[in-house]
Amino acid sequence: MFYIIGIITVFGSVVLGYTMHGGSLMVLNQPNEFIIILGAAIGSVIIGYPIAKLKKALVGLKYLFKGKPYNKKDYLELLLFSFNTYKLMKIKGMLEIESHIENPGESELYKLAPSIKKEPFIINFITDNLRIMSMGMDNPHQLDDVMEKEIDLYRGSCAAPGDVYANLGDSLPALGIVAAVLGVIITMRSIMEPPDVLGALIGAALVGTFFGVLMAYGVFGPMGHFLHIYGDYKVKFAECSKMGFIAYLNGNPPIIVVEFMRKNIPEDLRPSFDELDTYINENSMKIMG
Repeated sequence: MFYIIGIITVFGSVVLGYTMHGGSLMVLNQPNEFIIILGAAIGSVIIGYPIAKLKKALVGLKYLFKGKPYNKKDYLELLLFSFNTYKLMKIKGMLEIESHIENPGESELYKLAPSIKKEPFIINFITDNLRIMSMGMDNPHQLDDVMEKEIDLYRGSCAAPGDVYANLGDSLPALGIVAAVLGVIITMRSIMEPPDVLGALIGAALVGTFFGVLMAYGVFGPMGHFLHIYGDYKVKFAECSKMGFIAYLNGNPPIIVVEFMRKNIPEDLRPSFDELDTYINENSMKIMG
């Protein structure tokens, strides 16, 4: 929604200001300039990125119409899942968790937290590390190191769409100059024409510079910035889960574990202590020793 509002604001402001100065929109209609600039920019991105990242960039377009990948309810579900899981492990033992991680689709633990199924990485991250713990891993420092490396790889994957569009935006002003120079070269063939003809040709050539700068700083640059922020929010969800693993292995009870996790949630999505306490009391599994 805000993406559409932003695009309308950018182009609306430019068009309104231009026409208020008496400019003709037909002068800006230079398809040949657009083809040169956008075609060369897309080509440079194809050269610079592997196909996997280009696919991520295309998929990332849908994120522009979303606010954030997760909301407060999603984090409450993650905290509830962690509380139930660590409580089950503490009361029944590590091996009790095996039936849940071997079949997440049928597990009551996972059914109470659909948010962790939004991203394949998250459910795999949680399930795999629970499996490692059930196999006897009880050293928080070693597991922390393993999880941090895994999250670093995920961070790079989440940043890929933003990187592509940011670099695309960076290339556009220079490619706009390329289009303008080509327009000037063509204009030089008509150097003996009357001033009104030369003026129109030079104006058409300058549209390339205008278009390149506008698309760079008005469209693709902000797109890249937004997708980087979106990716950061995805990584924060994984880091919150990681905090739970480390806090539990350090010997903290489940209620303290989820409080540590809550402290690691971005401020704009973080539930209050009372909200978390109420949510857990109302939704937690009944686990008997």
